[in-house]
Amino acid sequence: MGGSGILQLIFSGITIGSIYGLVAVGFDIIYNCTGIINFAQGEFVMLGGMIMISLVGAADLPMWISFPIAVFAVTLIGALFERLCIHPLKKPSILTLIIITIAASILFKGGAMFAWGKQTFSLPHFSSERPISIFGATILPQTVWILGFIAVVVLLLAFFFKATMVGKAMRACAANRSAASLVGVNVKEIVLLSFALSAAIGAVAGIIIAPIALMDYERGMILGLKGFSAAVLGGLGNPVGAVVAGFLIGIVEALCAGLLSSHYKDAVALIVLLAVLFIRPSGLFGSLEASRLKKF
Repeated sequence: MGGSGILQLIFSGITIGSIYGLVAVGFDIIYNCTGIINFAQGEFVMLGGMIMISLVGAADLPMWISFPIAVFAVTLIGALFERLCIHPLKKPSILTLIIITIAASILFKGGAMFAWGKQTFSLPHFSSERPISIFGATILPQTVWILGFIAVVVLLLAFFFKATMVGKAMRACAANRSAASLVGVNVKEIVLLSFALSAAIGAVAGIIIAPIALMDYERGMILGLKGFSAAVLGGLGNPVGAVVAGFLIGIVEALCAGLLSSHYKDAVALIVLLAVLFIRPSGLFGSLEASRLKKF
C-alpha cells in the first residue's frame, strides 16, 4: 500500500476517532461530577441519530430545524433519566449507580428497537457528497463537518468550565463534592446538568456521524464501548485527553482494518482498554485518581 493509501486510512481513522472522542467527553462530564461511569452514554448517541433521521425522513423537516430538536429531545431524555433513576436514591454506592446506567442502556436499546425496528437508517449529508482530494487521498465533506463540530464543542466546553459560574461549580464538584456543597453549590442540580450536558453531546455525535456511518438500534453499544475506551486511555476526567485518545484509537483501528483485516477492527478498542487498565490505569493523560476504576 502506497503513501496515499496510508493517508486515506488515517483520514478514515480521524473521522471515526473524532466521534469516539466526543462520546468520551460525555463519559468524562458525568464521571467528574458523580464518580460513576454512565454506560448509557452510547445510547444517547444512538438516540440522537435515530431521532434526527425520523425528523428529516418521516416528518420531512429541514435539517437545520431537526438538529436542535433532536439534541433537545435527547437532552430531555438524559435529564429525565437522572431525575427518575439517580436523584431519588439516598447515598447509593458507585457500583449501584453503574448498574443503574447499564440497566438504562438496555432499556434505551430495547425502546429504540420497538420504535424503529431492526432496520439500518441513513441520513443525508450536511452538504455535498463529492469527495475532496488531498495528496492522492480523499475526504468527504461530512468529515469536515464532523471535525468542525467537535472543535466547536471542545471550545464551548472549555469556555463553559473556565468562564461561567455554573461551569466552575461543576469543576468544584469534580474536585470535592463535599467542599462544593459547603460553599453553597447545589450538587444535585449539578449532577442533573452533567447528565443533560453529556446526553446533548452524545446526541450531537450521533447526528453528525449518521450520514457516513449509518444508524440502527444496536449502534450505541459499540460506540459507547469505544468512547469509554477513549475516556480511559485519555485519563478519566480529562476531556482534552479523551479527544486525543479518540483520534488515536480511530487511527489505529483504521490502520488495523486496512493493513491487517477488518475482522480485527472492533477488537482494537478492547485491546487498548485492557492494556491501559493493566499497565496504566490512570490513562495516558490522567492522574492517579482514575486508578480507582480498578476497584470494580
